[in-house]
Amino acid sequence: MALLCGSLFRSSHFSLLSSHLIGNLRVCKRAVYPQSSWRTTISTSVRLRASLTGRTTSYQIYFKATAPLPCGPVLTPCGHCFHTSARLRALPAPLIWMIIKPLQKIMAIILGRSIRKWWVALPDNRRQLVRKYAWQKRWHLAGGAGVAIMIVALFLLTHLDESPLTGRTRLLVFSKENYMEMAALTSDAYMEEYAELLVPVTDPRHQVVEWVVQHLAQRNKDIPEVSDISWTVHVVQSPSVNAFVLPNGNVFMFTGMLEAIADVHQLTIILGHEMAHALLGHAAEQASVSHVLELLSVVLLIAIWAMCPHDSMSMLGHWVQGKLREFLFHRPFSRKLEAEADQVGLQLAAKACADVRAGPVFWQQMELRDQLSGEPTLPEWLSTHPSHRNRVVQLDRLIPEALELRERCVCPALPATDPRDVFSKSVRVLLENTREERSEGPERGDKPLLTRSPTSVPTRLPAAFLAQTALPSSPDADLLSKGPVPAAVPERVMAARATATAAEEGSQHVLQSTS
Repeated sequence: MALLCGSLFRSSHFSLLSSHLIGNLRVCKRAVYPQSSWRTTISTSVRLRASLTGRTTSYQIYFKATAPLPCGPVLTPCGHCFHTSARLRALPAPLIWMIIKPLQKIMAIILGRSIRKWWVALPDNRRQLVRKYAWQKRWHLAGGAGVAIMIVALFLLTHLDESPLTGRTRLLVFSKENYMEMAALTSDAYMEEYAELLVPVTDPRHQVVEWVVQHLAQRNKDIPEVSDISWTVHVVQSPSVNAFVLPNGNVFMFTGMLEAIADVHQLTIILGHEMAHALLGHAAEQASVSHVLELLSVVLLIAIWAMCPHDSMSMLGHWVQGKLREFLFHRPFSRKLEAEADQVGLQLAAKACADVRAGPVFWQQMELRDQLSGEPTLPEWLSTHPSHRNRVVQLDRLIPEALELRERCVCPALPATDPRDVFSKSVRVLLENTREERSEGPERGDKPLLTRSPTSVPTRLPAAFLAQTALPSSPDADLLSKGPVPAAVPERVMAARATATAAEEGSQHVLQSTS
């Protein structure tokens, strides 16, 4: 075809071609469909004749192509048929980071150690030359460092985001879509791990948690982050006092946590706290901050392995660097996120008409539980969570605002008895009876510490709760205003609480004896 065009342009009789081209154009098509094949061969012949300088020039071009034989009657041969392959899904960015994270540390160690060995192997005169060259290029090196700092600052500024509920400015490196994919993988892993420990959906404990979660979601459906998530409940048979919610709405509640909760109000506040983590995207934010710190620490890690004279000192410096990053950045940041989840979770519970005054009581119970069990208590600066005492103080500060929000949501009135006062008096009664037990010594024998009626300590949380609050077709806020839900807090504490309640109603002599 190129030769044809070239000859036409070079010919002085090119103008004569156009008058004869259409009349002398003949296209022949021949389609052959073999009986034994599902393929077809199409041959096309194009003949061009033109009078150029008294001669007849012929050009013949053949095209051959194969195409699949279409199903059904065919009138004309079909052209090329195309199909697309299945879409390849890339790994989520957080998962890629989890894979690359140990590799970048290894590469930093190898690079730093190689620099140190290269420097040690240099003769003294070569070292002097290198130092002299570095001094001569000091401004270039400073400029390069400044450019690198500007790039990092620009990266951080372009990845700033605003928290959806609190308005706090935060750093987000991973997109919500990528982290949702990571949450799905994490959820599958947890489901496989707890497959044999999951409580059936017909179990009263599962129904309790399911009802409270759906009630929270219903009362907070005006928040887009709540209504966009499909909440799924999984109750795990385990003594661990733990609960967590994944970003995709999968709620995991351990039976040990149910046994540590005293009533439905505390359960609502705890679930509101865990749901707040998912709504605020704390997992993605924490992973983003950790990712940036890891990348920045690579430079420091290279310097440590390059400047320390021995591998043992380099390993020590590496360990110190990791601990400083953990205690100066990661754990304080984790405590900050926990405090934010406490604040938002209390607001979610207030809109669900829970008695928000029960929040500080739960953490007081946890503190007392740790003291009675003899478990060692770590200082707050060593923990990823605020201490129980600080949580009580923070929640007490937030309760007036939460009560106003609860009133604006047209919730039923709360009882005049403050559960915080009841718990404080219960602890005082418990301590007084403990002192009396120690003073009386073996004479007391096996007598109970507190006389109480059989109904003073309810049986179990799910049964009593379901007896008071049958699961309705549509959640009703009035259900949360009903009586307490029993729990497996120490029986002595529950008995002391019953005694303190009775004392508040008329038995003032019990409290006078403890003053």
